[in-house]
Amino acid sequence: MGDSVRFHPWIARLYDYINVYFEHRQAPAHRAYLASGLSGTVVEIGAGTGTMLPYLEREGAGVETYYAVEPDPGMRAQVAERLGASSLDGDVVAARAEQLPFAADSADTVLASCVFCSIQDVDGALAESARVLAPDGEFRFFEHVRSPGLVGRSQDLLTPLWSRAGGNCHLNREFLPRVSDHPALALIEAETHAAGHYPIREFARGRAAPVRSRTQVSDSRPT
Repeated sequence: MGDSVRFHPWIARLYDYINVYFEHRQAPAHRAYLASGLSGTVVEIGAGTGTMLPYLEREGAGVETYYAVEPDPGMRAQVAERLGASSLDGDVVAARAEQLPFAADSADTVLASCVFCSIQDVDGALAESARVLAPDGEFRFFEHVRSPGLVGRSQDLLTPLWSRAGGNCHLNREFLPRVSDHPALALIEAETHAAGHYPIREFARGRAAPVRSRTQVSDSRPT
C-alpha cells in the first residue's frame, strides 16, 4: 500500500534541484509558518525529500516526535537520510495519507505541504488527518491550488498530462473548499499567495482543527 503511489525515479532524484528557486526564495516564510510553535507529536503527510526538517528544527523547539509519512520509495530514502542527520527524534513511515498507521488522538499536529495535489482521495486523507489529531490539535497546510482566470483554464487542460509525469499531481485542485466543507475539520484561518512558477502560480495556506464527537473518536481507535 505504501509503495503504490510514486514519482518516476529520476523526478524523485531531481525534485530538490527543480525546486531550488521556489524553496530558497518563495517557500521559506510559508514553511516557517507551518513549523512555528509546534510541540509534541508531529505527523507530516507526503514528507517528500524532507524539506520541512530544517524548519522543524529551528521553529519547533517543542517537537518531541516527528513522523514523516511518504509513499514514494525514492522520496522516502531521501527524507530518511535527512532525518537521520537532524536533531529530531522520529521515524519515516511508508504509508499513504488515506490510511495513516496511527491511533486516534495520537498527534498534536498534522502537516501537509505540496502533497494534496497528488493524493487520490482528498476527503479520505482529510478525514484521516482529523482522526489522528488530538482534540486540541491542528492540521496545517501549504498547498498549490487552481488559479483563477486564464491560468486556471490552462491548468485544466494541462492536468491530464502533468499528473501522469508528476506522480498524480493535479494543477487544478480546489483545495480550500475541500477543507472548509469537510465535516471532520473546522477551518481556523486561510489565505492565498502568489508563488511558484507557471503552471503553478497560487498557493493556499492555513490551519484547521478536528471536529468529532467522543463516540466517533472511540469508534475509530484500533482494536
